[in-house]
This record gives sequence, C-alpha cells and structure tokens, in this order.
Amino acid sequence: MANQYLQFKERLEAFGCEVKADEPMKNHTSFKIGGTSDLFVTVSSKKQLAEVTGLAKQENLPLFVLGNGSNLLVSDNGIRGAVLKLAGEFCDIGFHSDGTVHCGAGAQLSKLCAFALEHSLTGLEFAWGIPGSCGGAAFMDAGAYGGEMKDVVVSCEHLDLRTGEYGVFEGEELDFAYRHSVYSDGGYVITALNLRLRKGDQQKIKAKMDELMGRRKDKQPLEYPSAGSVFKRPVGYFAGGLIEQCGLKGAQVGGAQVSVKHAGFIINVGAATCGDVLGLIEKIQRTVREETGVELECEIRKTGE
Repeated sequence: MANQYLQFKERLEAFGCEVKADEPMKNHTSFKIGGTSDLFVTVSSKKQLAEVTGLAKQENLPLFVLGNGSNLLVSDNGIRGAVLKLAGEFCDIGFHSDGTVHCGAGAQLSKLCAFALEHSLTGLEFAWGIPGSCGGAAFMDAGAYGGEMKDVVVSCEHLDLRTGEYGVFEGEELDFAYRHSVYSDGGYVITALNLRLRKGDQQKIKAKMDELMGRRKDKQPLEYPSAGSVFKRPVGYFAGGLIEQCGLKGAQVGGAQVSVKHAGFIINVGAATCGDVLGLIEKIQRTVREETGVELECEIRKTGE
C-alpha cells in the first residue's frame, strides 16, 4: 500500500469501519482473479457510508463499490484507492407496512430468494442461483430464465456521491433495460431495493426454484471459478451458440478456458490471470466477428489499474 493511503486507513477506522490494507481481490471475486486493493473498507451503516464517501470526495480518494464480485474481472495490478463493501444494516431483509419487501443492497440475492420462499412470495424464482448481491442485481438488471429484476423492483434507495445526499429512484426513473439501469453510469451507491412480490403457493415456488437450479447445474460450469456469462446476448443470437459454432469450446489462454460445458462461460482452470482472461476474450471477439459478422459485447465488468 502506498504511504499516502496510511492516513486514510486511520481516518476510516475512526469512523468505525473495518479497513484492510493490500487486500487480495481474488479473495472477493467469483473468478478468483485480481491483484490487491490499497484499502478494503467494510461499512455497516448509512452514517458510516456517508462519512467514508464524503472523505473520499474531499480527498480525491478513488472509490470502487463492490457487490458480491460475481460479475467482475479485476486487474492483475489491483485497484488503487479504496474498495467499499456493504455489510451490517445493508444486508437486512424485511417488510414495509404496505407489503413490499425491503432488502439491503449488500444482501445476497440467494438470501432474498430464500426469504421470498419462506413467506410464500412468488416472482423471484428466476433469480435463484444467480450468485450476486441484491444491489449488484439491480445495478445491472440481472435476469435469467425469462425473468429480470425490473419485473419485481419498484424502487431503489441510494447515496448520491456528488451531493452526499440519500435519495430514491422509482418506476421509470430506474431506466431498467437489458443489463442496464440508471445506476450503470455511476455516481451513486445503491443502498436498498424495494420489491413487489405476489402471494403464491410455497410448494410450487420451491418446485420452480429447484427446477431452475437443476437446469443451472446441468448446463453451467458451476464447479469452476467464473464470472458467469461473459458476453451480452446479441440481438437475434445467443453468445454461447456463436462461440460454439466458431469451434472455440475448450479454447484456452493460460489458465483461462472457454467452458466445454457452456461456451458462454470463461472459467479459471488454474491460476488464471486477468491478462489470460482478457486475451481469451479478445480471441473470442475477433473469431466470432470474422466468422459471423457479429460483435460480442462484454457483460462482465472490468476494473482496476
């Protein structure tokens, strides 16, 4: 860690935050890839979040907000500045008086799905097995098997990093679209989601969740570290189908490999680096472009130095 960040560590700890220096980001991503972050800061309350982001803005401290790290590729050189992780009250799930579900952005999506099942609420079955945080799922309008977060989220609460004020976006303000939301362009930290779910039959809900999890296990390489689907779905095509059509199943650069189980996934088969993954992504994009004329756009987020 550069000496200039030592003073920040002490000031952040004074806010009551847990702060680690030179934290390996491979420990916080599903890809198991990434160099160190100068500071890894865990905040547990809205007061701490406001204090940390205020200090970061005041002192020009670079800040990266981490969800569950399941859709993320971190540079081998790591991340300069501070990585921010939401914990504590940001992981709470409960009900509003109007029956909507209130969920902290730091909660696991799997925990939210389990909460819905426990209370016989239907609408979230599609999300069972998506390995992200609730905030991350809203950030990118995560979806699978015909469902998306935009189908159930009625509003999102956030901290505006420019003004330091808390606010809410609802309805059309959320600007949900395929793998996009109003938050995708930055400037905010999502702090909570409010969802409208429907009463349903608990056994039917569980059966649907079990069915979809079974389909995931059958078709996806869950036994290897990955960041899920690497590419967005091109209009009129499936990315995995195009990659397979081009004979790229099993293609490998270093420790990164196109999964032979599902060509839309790149897996870490052994000490893969960010450079390996980027090299394989470039190879896939070039080959698919040359052979089919289709341009594949990355779905995973890349960050770091």
